[in-house]
Amino acid sequence: MSLKHGLIGLLNYEPMTGYELTKFFNESLGHFWQAKASQIYRELDAMEQSGWLTSERVIQEDKPNKRVYSVTEQGKAEFTDWLSNFDPFKPHTGKGNALLMRIFFGGELDADYTLKLLRTSKEYSLKGIKTLEGIIDEVNEEVVKQPELANSAKYWKLTALFGEIMNKAALEWADKAIEILEEED
Repeated sequence: MSLKHGLIGLLNYEPMTGYELTKFFNESLGHFWQAKASQIYRELDAMEQSGWLTSERVIQEDKPNKRVYSVTEQGKAEFTDWLSNFDPFKPHTGKGNALLMRIFFGGELDADYTLKLLRTSKEYSLKGIKTLEGIIDEVNEEVVKQPELANSAKYWKLTALFGEIMNKAALEWADKAIEILEEED
């Protein structure tokens, strides 16, 4: 599950309270992964029980007490394992883009691994474009066989067109990202 790993990744930068972590998450990972504050706090508790995090209760006089979370060695190992094992051909599950989450934390790994991810992502996008073009062709063939589907088919093609354009945008992004990373070498 990428939400847990995204939280660990952010805590790798520095220990934070749940409030600080939620704010940091929304300002960074929140652009491509959706999570409510209640989900984040629930995950923090579960990760602490799993031994991935520890928390320290800080007593404050003028404000409510707070808990500051830190990543354990076990949490760091889990994060590194998650970060370095990704199959972009596996269907996305959850509320965000697991590839972008890994790219965001790409500085934690060798650039060659991130380049490999990006190249595999390109393959995935090309495959998606080809599949969606085939779907549009199939819809056109069905309309010839069943003209009464013409109106509905327009809308089917609109959704396929969205997927095709999204895949083309992902392909363009991957090309530019590869170019940027290769320039740094």
